[in-house]
Amino acid sequence: MKTYLVGGSVRDKLLGLTIKDRDWVVVGSSPEAMISKGFQPVGKDFPVFLHPKTHEEYALARTERKTAPGYKGFVVHAAPNVTLEEDLARRDLTINAIAQAEDGSLIDPYDGQRDLQNKILRHVSPAFVEDPVRVLRIARFAARFGFTIADETLILIKNMVAAKELDYLVPERVWQELEKALATTQPSLFFMALREAGALKSLFPEVDRLFGVPQVPKWHPEVDTGVHVMMVIDQAAKLTNDIAVRFAALCHDLGKGTTPADILPQHNGHEARSIKLTQALCQRIRVPKDIETLALKVAEYHTHVHLLFELRPATILEVIEALDAFRRPDRFEQYLLAGEADFRGRPGYEDLPLPAINVFKQCFSVCQTVTAQAFVEAGKQGPAISEAIRKQRIKLIKQIMIKAKAG
Repeated sequence: MKTYLVGGSVRDKLLGLTIKDRDWVVVGSSPEAMISKGFQPVGKDFPVFLHPKTHEEYALARTERKTAPGYKGFVVHAAPNVTLEEDLARRDLTINAIAQAEDGSLIDPYDGQRDLQNKILRHVSPAFVEDPVRVLRIARFAARFGFTIADETLILIKNMVAAKELDYLVPERVWQELEKALATTQPSLFFMALREAGALKSLFPEVDRLFGVPQVPKWHPEVDTGVHVMMVIDQAAKLTNDIAVRFAALCHDLGKGTTPADILPQHNGHEARSIKLTQALCQRIRVPKDIETLALKVAEYHTHVHLLFELRPATILEVIEALDAFRRPDRFEQYLLAGEADFRGRPGYEDLPLPAINVFKQCFSVCQTVTAQAFVEAGKQGPAISEAIRKQRIKLIKQIMIKAKAG
Protein backbone atom coordinates (compact mmCIF):
# COMPACT_ATOMS: atom_id res chain seq x y z
CA MET A 1 0.00 0.00 0.00
CA LYS A 2 1.30 3.44 -0.97
CA THR A 3 -0.19 6.84 -0.18
CA TYR A 4 0.18 10.05 -2.17
CA LEU A 5 -0.81 13.64 -1.53
CA VAL A 6 -2.95 14.70 -4.50
CA GLY A 7 -5.04 17.43 -6.08
CA GLY A 8 -5.45 20.96 -4.81
CA SER A 9 -3.05 20.64 -1.89
CA VAL A 10 -0.15 19.77 -4.24
CA ARG A 11 -1.18 22.47 -6.70
CA ASP A 12 -1.46 25.16 -4.03
CA LYS A 13 1.86 24.17 -2.48
CA LEU A 14 3.56 24.60 -5.86
CA LEU A 15 1.88 28.00 -6.22
CA GLY A 16 3.12 29.07 -2.79
CA LEU A 17 -0.42 29.30 -1.41
CA THR A 18 -1.68 28.28 2.01
CA ILE A 19 -2.88 24.68 2.03
CA LYS A 20 -6.31 24.41 3.68
CA ASP A 21 -7.16 20.74 3.18
CA ARG A 22 -5.02 17.77 2.26
CA ASP A 23 -6.40 14.88 0.21
CA TRP A 24 -4.68 11.54 -0.19
CA VAL A 25 -4.98 8.69 -2.65
CA VAL A 26 -4.14 5.14 -1.62
CA VAL A 27 -2.75 2.70 -4.19
CA GLY A 28 -2.69 -1.07 -3.67
CA SER A 29 -5.24 -1.32 -0.89
CA SER A 30 -8.85 -2.39 -0.33
CA PRO A 31 -11.73 -1.25 1.86
CA GLU A 32 -11.14 -4.18 4.19
CA ALA A 33 -7.45 -3.34 4.57
CA MET A 34 -8.22 0.32 5.28
CA ILE A 35 -10.79 -0.53 7.95
CA SER A 36 -8.38 -2.98 9.56
CA LYS A 37 -5.90 -0.12 10.00
CA GLY A 38 -8.48 1.99 11.82
CA PHE A 39 -9.67 4.15 8.92
CA GLN A 40 -13.34 5.17 9.05
CA PRO A 41 -15.34 4.70 5.82
CA VAL A 42 -17.33 7.80 4.74
CA GLY A 43 -17.64 7.52 0.95
CA LYS A 44 -21.04 6.75 -0.55
CA ASP A 45 -20.25 6.72 -4.27
CA PHE A 46 -16.66 5.49 -3.96
CA PRO A 47 -14.33 4.29 -1.16
CA VAL A 48 -13.19 7.25 0.94
CA PHE A 49 -11.88 6.94 4.49
CA LEU A 50 -10.95 9.25 7.36
CA HIS A 51 -7.54 8.82 8.94
CA PRO A 52 -7.93 7.61 12.54
CA LYS A 53 -5.78 10.46 13.93
CA THR A 54 -5.64 13.36 11.45
CA HIS A 55 -9.19 12.80 10.08
CA GLU A 56 -7.92 13.73 6.61
CA GLU A 57 -9.55 12.03 3.63
CA TYR A 58 -7.90 9.00 2.04
CA ALA A 59 -9.51 7.71 -1.17
CA LEU A 60 -8.68 4.43 -2.84
CA ALA A 61 -7.22 4.82 -6.33
CA ARG A 62 -10.07 4.49 -8.80
CA THR A 63 -11.21 4.80 -12.38
CA GLU A 64 -14.55 6.09 -13.64
CA ARG A 65 -16.74 5.13 -16.57
CA LYS A 66 -19.53 7.33 -17.95
CA THR A 67 -22.90 5.55 -18.00
CA ALA A 68 -25.53 8.34 -18.05
CA PRO A 69 -25.84 12.12 -18.61
CA GLY A 70 -24.94 14.53 -15.85
CA TYR A 71 -22.19 14.55 -13.25
CA LYS A 72 -23.61 11.61 -11.29
CA GLY A 73 -23.79 9.25 -14.24
CA PHE A 74 -20.58 7.34 -13.48
CA VAL A 75 -19.60 3.84 -12.51
CA VAL A 76 -16.59 3.85 -10.18
CA HIS A 77 -14.02 1.06 -10.09
CA ALA A 78 -11.70 0.96 -7.07
CA ALA A 79 -9.33 -1.96 -6.69
CA PRO A 80 -5.77 -2.69 -5.52
CA ASN A 81 -4.58 -2.97 -9.13
CA VAL A 82 -5.64 0.57 -10.11
CA THR A 83 -2.45 2.59 -10.62
CA LEU A 84 -1.71 6.13 -9.53
CA GLU A 85 -1.49 7.26 -13.16
CA GLU A 86 -4.93 5.78 -13.86
CA ASP A 87 -6.36 7.63 -10.85
CA LEU A 88 -4.77 10.92 -11.94
CA ALA A 89 -6.10 10.44 -15.48
CA ARG A 90 -9.71 10.82 -14.32
CA ARG A 91 -9.05 14.27 -12.84
CA ASP A 92 -10.28 17.41 -14.56
CA LEU A 93 -7.20 19.58 -15.12
CA THR A 94 -3.49 18.93 -15.45
CA ILE A 95 -2.76 21.29 -12.57
CA ASN A 96 -4.96 19.09 -10.36
CA ALA A 97 -3.39 15.84 -11.58
CA ILE A 98 -0.06 16.10 -9.76
CA ALA A 99 0.76 13.76 -6.87
CA GLN A 100 3.43 13.91 -4.19
CA ALA A 101 4.97 10.73 -2.81
CA GLU A 102 5.88 10.19 0.81
CA ASP A 103 9.51 11.09 0.06
CA GLY A 104 8.44 14.45 -1.39
CA SER A 105 8.99 13.56 -5.04
CA LEU A 106 6.35 14.64 -7.57
CA ILE A 107 4.50 12.39 -9.99
CA ASP A 108 3.29 14.54 -12.88
CA PRO A 109 2.33 12.38 -15.87
CA TYR A 110 0.27 15.12 -17.58
CA ASP A 111 2.71 18.07 -17.30
CA GLY A 112 0.67 19.96 -14.73
CA GLN A 113 3.77 21.80 -13.48
CA ARG A 114 4.37 23.20 -16.94
CA ASP A 115 0.80 24.48 -17.11
CA LEU A 116 1.15 26.01 -13.65
CA GLN A 117 4.22 27.92 -14.82
CA ASN A 118 2.44 29.08 -17.97
CA LYS A 119 -0.80 29.85 -16.12
CA ILE A 120 -2.85 27.56 -18.34
CA LEU A 121 -5.95 25.54 -17.48
CA ARG A 122 -5.89 22.39 -19.61
CA HIS A 123 -7.98 19.22 -19.45
CA VAL A 124 -6.27 15.94 -18.64
CA SER A 125 -8.20 13.78 -21.08
CA PRO A 126 -11.24 13.85 -23.38
CA ALA A 127 -13.19 12.46 -20.41
CA PHE A 128 -13.40 16.11 -19.26
CA VAL A 129 -16.64 16.39 -21.26
CA GLU A 130 -18.34 13.73 -19.15
CA ASP A 131 -18.81 15.97 -16.10
CA PRO A 132 -20.62 19.31 -16.62
CA VAL A 133 -19.53 20.60 -13.20
CA ARG A 134 -16.04 20.89 -14.65
CA VAL A 135 -17.18 23.82 -16.80
CA LEU A 136 -18.03 25.79 -13.67
CA ARG A 137 -14.90 24.63 -11.89
CA ILE A 138 -12.52 25.63 -14.67
CA ALA A 139 -14.11 29.09 -14.84
CA ARG A 140 -13.75 29.37 -11.07
CA PHE A 141 -10.09 28.44 -11.29
CA ALA A 142 -9.68 31.11 -13.98
CA ALA A 143 -11.03 33.65 -11.49
CA ARG A 144 -9.10 32.33 -8.52
CA PHE A 145 -5.69 32.11 -10.18
CA GLY A 146 -6.01 34.51 -13.12
CA PHE A 147 -5.18 31.65 -15.51
CA THR A 148 -6.39 31.30 -19.10
CA ILE A 149 -8.14 28.26 -20.58
CA ALA A 150 -6.24 26.27 -23.22
CA ASP A 151 -7.66 26.50 -26.75
CA GLU A 152 -8.24 22.76 -26.99
CA THR A 153 -10.12 22.82 -23.67
CA LEU A 154 -12.30 25.68 -24.89
CA ILE A 155 -13.27 23.51 -27.86
CA LEU A 156 -14.30 20.68 -25.53
CA ILE A 157 -16.44 23.02 -23.44
CA LYS A 158 -18.15 24.42 -26.54
CA ASN A 159 -18.93 20.85 -27.57
CA MET A 160 -20.45 20.23 -24.13
CA VAL A 161 -22.61 23.32 -24.48
CA ALA A 162 -23.76 22.22 -27.94
CA ALA A 163 -24.60 18.77 -26.58
CA LYS A 164 -26.67 20.41 -23.82
CA GLU A 165 -24.63 18.59 -21.19
CA LEU A 166 -24.90 21.66 -18.92
CA ASP A 167 -28.66 21.12 -18.72
CA TYR A 168 -27.98 18.25 -16.32
CA LEU A 169 -26.35 20.43 -13.68
CA VAL A 170 -28.07 20.36 -10.28
CA PRO A 171 -29.17 23.90 -9.24
CA GLU A 172 -27.52 23.70 -5.82
CA ARG A 173 -24.19 22.80 -7.44
CA VAL A 174 -24.40 25.80 -9.76
CA TRP A 175 -24.92 28.08 -6.76
CA GLN A 176 -22.10 26.38 -4.87
CA GLU A 177 -19.64 27.07 -7.67
CA LEU A 178 -20.96 30.60 -8.21
CA GLU A 179 -20.58 31.35 -4.51
CA LYS A 180 -16.95 30.20 -4.61
CA ALA A 181 -16.32 32.27 -7.74
CA LEU A 182 -17.80 35.37 -6.10
CA ALA A 183 -15.42 34.83 -3.18
CA THR A 184 -12.37 35.36 -5.40
CA THR A 185 -10.56 38.69 -5.66
CA GLN A 186 -11.67 39.21 -9.28
CA PRO A 187 -15.04 37.48 -9.83
CA SER A 188 -15.45 38.95 -13.32
CA LEU A 189 -12.89 36.45 -14.61
CA PHE A 190 -15.34 33.63 -13.84
CA PHE A 191 -18.03 35.09 -16.07
CA MET A 192 -15.61 36.14 -18.80
CA ALA A 193 -14.16 32.62 -18.90
CA LEU A 194 -17.65 31.17 -19.25
CA ARG A 195 -18.45 33.69 -21.97
CA GLU A 196 -15.27 32.87 -23.88
CA ALA A 197 -16.19 29.18 -23.72
CA GLY A 198 -19.73 29.84 -24.93
CA ALA A 199 -21.20 28.61 -21.64
CA LEU A 200 -22.41 31.88 -20.09
CA LYS A 201 -25.57 31.91 -22.21
CA SER A 202 -26.51 28.43 -20.99
CA LEU A 203 -25.67 28.94 -17.31
CA PHE A 204 -26.42 32.61 -16.68
CA PRO A 205 -28.44 33.95 -19.65
CA GLU A 206 -29.49 37.00 -17.61
CA VAL A 207 -25.84 38.08 -17.40
CA ASP A 208 -24.97 37.10 -20.96
CA ARG A 209 -27.71 39.35 -22.35
CA LEU A 210 -26.07 42.43 -20.82
CA PHE A 211 -23.12 42.35 -23.20
CA GLY A 212 -23.71 44.62 -26.17
CA VAL A 213 -26.40 46.61 -24.36
CA PRO A 214 -25.44 50.33 -24.27
CA GLN A 215 -24.72 51.69 -20.83
CA VAL A 216 -26.61 54.88 -20.08
CA PRO A 217 -25.27 57.43 -19.51
CA LYS A 218 -22.36 56.64 -21.83
CA TRP A 219 -19.40 57.12 -19.49
CA HIS A 220 -17.05 55.35 -21.85
CA PRO A 221 -17.74 54.19 -25.43
CA GLU A 222 -16.43 50.65 -24.99
CA VAL A 223 -18.15 50.03 -21.64
CA ASP A 224 -21.47 48.34 -22.35
CA THR A 225 -23.72 47.10 -19.54
CA GLY A 226 -22.04 43.70 -19.42
CA VAL A 227 -18.61 45.23 -18.96
CA HIS A 228 -20.03 47.65 -16.40
CA VAL A 229 -21.49 44.81 -14.32
CA MET A 230 -18.15 42.98 -14.47
CA MET A 231 -16.44 46.11 -13.15
CA VAL A 232 -19.08 46.45 -10.43
CA ILE A 233 -18.61 42.93 -9.06
CA ASP A 234 -14.84 43.45 -9.01
CA GLN A 235 -15.34 46.70 -7.11
CA ALA A 236 -17.67 44.90 -4.70
CA ALA A 237 -14.91 42.33 -4.15
CA LYS A 238 -12.54 45.15 -3.19
CA LEU A 239 -15.05 46.67 -0.78
CA THR A 240 -16.22 43.59 1.09
CA ASN A 241 -15.94 39.82 1.51
CA ASP A 242 -19.72 39.62 1.89
CA ILE A 243 -21.05 37.22 -0.78
CA ALA A 244 -24.53 38.76 -0.49
CA VAL A 245 -23.19 42.17 -1.53
CA ARG A 246 -21.19 40.69 -4.39
CA PHE A 247 -24.22 38.76 -5.65
CA ALA A 248 -26.41 41.86 -5.40
CA ALA A 249 -23.79 43.75 -7.42
CA LEU A 250 -24.03 41.05 -10.09
CA CYS A 251 -27.83 41.32 -10.30
CA HIS A 252 -28.38 45.06 -9.97
CA ASP A 253 -28.68 45.82 -13.71
CA LEU A 254 -30.04 42.54 -15.09
CA GLY A 255 -33.15 44.27 -16.37
CA LYS A 256 -31.21 46.27 -18.92
CA GLY A 257 -30.72 43.09 -20.93
CA THR A 258 -34.44 42.97 -21.71
CA THR A 259 -35.29 46.69 -21.67
CA PRO A 260 -36.28 48.09 -25.09
CA ALA A 261 -33.60 50.29 -26.64
CA ASP A 262 -35.91 53.33 -26.81
CA ILE A 263 -36.49 53.19 -23.04
CA LEU A 264 -32.85 52.72 -21.98
CA PRO A 265 -31.74 56.32 -22.74
CA GLN A 266 -34.34 57.55 -20.26
CA HIS A 267 -32.36 55.70 -17.60
CA ASN A 268 -35.46 54.24 -16.00
CA GLY A 269 -37.90 51.42 -16.44
CA HIS A 270 -35.37 48.61 -16.03
CA GLU A 271 -35.67 48.21 -12.26
CA ALA A 272 -38.88 46.15 -12.43
CA ARG A 273 -37.26 43.89 -15.02
CA SER A 274 -34.15 43.58 -12.84
CA ILE A 275 -36.30 42.46 -9.91
CA LYS A 276 -38.11 39.87 -12.02
CA LEU A 277 -34.92 38.46 -13.55
CA THR A 278 -33.11 38.40 -10.20
CA GLN A 279 -36.02 36.50 -8.70
CA ALA A 280 -35.98 33.99 -11.55
CA LEU A 281 -32.20 33.49 -11.27
CA CYS A 282 -32.39 32.98 -7.50
CA GLN A 283 -35.16 30.42 -7.83
CA ARG A 284 -33.42 28.58 -10.64
CA ILE A 285 -30.12 28.03 -8.80
CA ARG A 286 -31.58 27.98 -5.26
CA VAL A 287 -29.89 31.09 -3.88
CA PRO A 288 -30.22 31.37 -0.06
CA LYS A 289 -33.16 33.58 0.93
CA ASP A 290 -31.18 36.28 2.76
CA ILE A 291 -28.92 36.75 -0.24
CA GLU A 292 -31.90 36.86 -2.60
CA THR A 293 -33.68 39.47 -0.44
CA LEU A 294 -30.71 41.85 -0.56
CA ALA A 295 -30.28 41.35 -4.31
CA LEU A 296 -33.92 42.22 -4.94
CA LYS A 297 -33.73 45.39 -2.84
CA VAL A 298 -30.51 46.49 -4.53
CA ALA A 299 -32.06 45.85 -7.95
CA GLU A 300 -34.96 48.08 -6.98
CA TYR A 301 -33.15 50.89 -5.18
CA HIS A 302 -29.50 50.94 -6.33
CA THR A 303 -29.89 54.21 -8.28
CA HIS A 304 -31.06 55.99 -5.14
CA VAL A 305 -27.47 56.04 -3.85
CA HIS A 306 -26.33 58.04 -6.88
CA LEU A 307 -29.44 60.25 -6.91
CA LEU A 308 -29.59 60.87 -3.16
CA PHE A 309 -29.29 64.65 -3.42
CA GLU A 310 -32.18 64.74 -5.89
CA LEU A 311 -34.54 62.69 -3.71
CA ARG A 312 -37.30 63.98 -1.48
CA PRO A 313 -36.81 63.28 2.25
CA ALA A 314 -39.90 61.05 2.18
CA THR A 315 -38.33 58.95 -0.59
CA ILE A 316 -35.12 58.55 1.38
CA LEU A 317 -37.14 57.28 4.34
CA GLU A 318 -39.03 54.96 2.00
CA VAL A 319 -35.76 53.33 0.94
CA ILE A 320 -34.62 52.92 4.54
CA GLU A 321 -37.93 51.33 5.48
CA ALA A 322 -38.00 49.09 2.40
CA LEU A 323 -34.63 47.70 3.44
CA ASP A 324 -36.09 46.90 6.88
CA ALA A 325 -33.08 48.83 8.15
CA PHE A 326 -34.43 49.58 11.61
CA ARG A 327 -34.60 45.87 12.36
CA ARG A 328 -31.72 44.91 10.05
CA PRO A 329 -29.12 47.72 10.10
CA ASP A 330 -26.64 45.28 8.58
CA ARG A 331 -28.79 45.13 5.44
CA PHE A 332 -28.59 48.91 5.11
CA GLU A 333 -24.79 48.67 5.23
CA GLN A 334 -24.88 45.93 2.59
CA TYR A 335 -27.10 48.08 0.39
CA LEU A 336 -24.71 51.02 0.61
CA LEU A 337 -21.74 48.81 -0.26
CA ALA A 338 -23.53 47.51 -3.35
CA GLY A 339 -24.43 51.08 -4.32
CA GLU A 340 -20.84 52.19 -3.89
CA ALA A 341 -19.63 49.29 -6.05
CA ASP A 342 -22.13 50.33 -8.73
CA PHE A 343 -20.81 53.90 -8.61
CA ARG A 344 -17.18 52.81 -8.84
CA GLY A 345 -17.79 50.26 -11.57
CA ARG A 346 -16.99 52.61 -14.43
CA PRO A 347 -13.74 53.99 -15.85
CA GLY A 348 -12.35 56.91 -13.89
CA TYR A 349 -14.73 56.54 -10.97
CA GLU A 350 -12.80 53.90 -9.05
CA ASP A 351 -11.24 56.32 -6.55
CA LEU A 352 -13.63 59.28 -6.66
CA PRO A 353 -15.27 60.37 -3.40
CA LEU A 354 -18.91 59.41 -2.94
CA PRO A 355 -20.38 61.82 -0.37
CA ALA A 356 -23.85 60.31 -0.76
CA ILE A 357 -22.77 57.29 1.28
CA ASN A 358 -21.99 59.28 4.42
CA VAL A 359 -25.05 61.48 4.00
CA PHE A 360 -27.28 58.43 3.61
CA LYS A 361 -25.75 57.02 6.80
CA GLN A 362 -26.48 60.30 8.60
CA CYS A 363 -30.10 60.17 7.45
CA PHE A 364 -30.47 56.65 8.80
CA SER A 365 -28.71 57.54 12.04
CA VAL A 366 -31.05 60.45 12.86
CA CYS A 367 -34.05 58.30 12.00
CA GLN A 368 -32.92 55.77 14.57
CA THR A 369 -33.13 58.43 17.28
CA VAL A 370 -36.89 58.80 16.76
CA THR A 371 -38.85 56.34 18.92
CA ALA A 372 -42.46 55.96 19.97
CA GLN A 373 -41.89 56.82 23.63
CA ALA A 374 -42.03 60.61 23.29
CA PHE A 375 -45.26 60.46 21.29
CA VAL A 376 -46.89 58.03 23.71
CA GLU A 377 -46.03 60.38 26.56
CA ALA A 378 -47.59 63.20 24.51
CA GLY A 379 -50.86 61.27 24.47
CA LYS A 380 -50.86 59.92 20.91
CA GLN A 381 -52.34 56.50 20.27
CA GLY A 382 -52.46 53.80 17.58
CA PRO A 383 -51.79 54.89 13.98
CA ALA A 384 -51.17 58.45 15.12
CA ILE A 385 -47.93 57.31 16.75
CA SER A 386 -46.61 55.76 13.56
CA GLU A 387 -47.52 58.84 11.55
CA ALA A 388 -45.83 61.12 14.07
CA ILE A 389 -42.67 59.02 13.96
CA ARG A 390 -42.70 59.16 10.17
CA LYS A 391 -43.14 62.95 10.06
CA GLN A 392 -40.38 63.51 12.60
CA ARG A 393 -37.99 61.30 10.66
CA ILE A 394 -38.75 63.09 7.42
CA LYS A 395 -38.17 66.42 9.17
CA LEU A 396 -34.77 65.30 10.43
CA ILE A 397 -33.78 63.88 7.04
CA LYS A 398 -34.71 67.20 5.47
CA GLN A 399 -32.39 68.99 7.87
CA ILE A 400 -29.53 66.65 7.03
CA MET A 401 -30.08 67.12 3.29
CA ILE A 402 -30.22 70.92 3.53
CA LYS A 403 -26.96 70.93 5.46
CA ALA A 404 -25.31 68.48 3.05
CA LYS A 405 -26.34 70.47 -0.05
CA ALA A 406 -25.11 73.68 1.54
CA GLY A 407 -21.65 72.25 1.62
